[in-house]
Amino acid sequence: MHVFLDDHVAPRRRVGRPPELTDAELLCLAVAQVLLGFPSARHWIRFAHARLGHLFRYLPQQSAYDKRLNAAGPLISHVIEALARQVPTWNDNLRLIDSTPLPCAASRETVKRSKLAGHAGYGYCRSCSRFFWGLRLYLVTTAEGMPVSWCLANPKLGERKVMTALLERDHHLIRADQVILADKGFAGRKFEAFCAERLGIHLVRPDRKDEPIRHGRLARVRQWIESVFDTLEGRLSLERHGGRTPAGVFARTGQRLLALAAGIRHNWTTGIRIKKSLIACDH
Repeated sequence: MHVFLDDHVAPRRRVGRPPELTDAELLCLAVAQVLLGFPSARHWIRFAHARLGHLFRYLPQQSAYDKRLNAAGPLISHVIEALARQVPTWNDNLRLIDSTPLPCAASRETVKRSKLAGHAGYGYCRSCSRFFWGLRLYLVTTAEGMPVSWCLANPKLGERKVMTALLERDHHLIRADQVILADKGFAGRKFEAFCAERLGIHLVRPDRKDEPIRHGRLARVRQWIESVFDTLEGRLSLERHGGRTPAGVFARTGQRLLALAAGIRHNWTTGIRIKKSLIACDH
């Protein structure tokens, strides 16, 4: 991971004094924090100083680590795309899309004083039957769950509206004649017309009860994207991201997606059969 980032992704030169901790080293620390199960940056930095100090020329304190990580959001997105291009399924004709809640506060008092005011909002998760305050994560992945494109949005915005903006922004990551597999929440003539006419892709989703039969329920293949979210929320502590500002939430969400992308690339490289399995990366 460090060699790949240092050679192909992270910038090599900057104006001024070079940082004591390079961008490649920072991202390796960020990935290791998630894979080793340390949602708290304070606990992670204490563990890193005690156990990983011999692997790095310099390890920052918690405040410096948080500032560097918050500022690394765009770089994390760039690295995720670079890793996705390394796996064979990048050239496949199937993509999965969906969204999941990203809670950012659990009490009314926290909501009142949060720096996310104006960005986050109240929403409802039908699959979990719960209300939450925060954002929604919109994700485009390959068949085995490799993140391709993603964004965060206010949960009050319509799913089709946000996904339209995401696909239009990252249209260079979508090829004509690809199949996009979605759920019933993306049903709508306008969204289907956008996919077909603007992007030249085929939208496939489960049939609604008030529609004629076209594709069926698609329950089995829909579980692919659901398993991706289950990995993010259970194994990679997505809902315990700890972000308190827009930049912090963006960077820490990207940190979880980067850990997932690094694990999937590692499994492709080493020949592990189940590509989303992170068992080989957690010790």
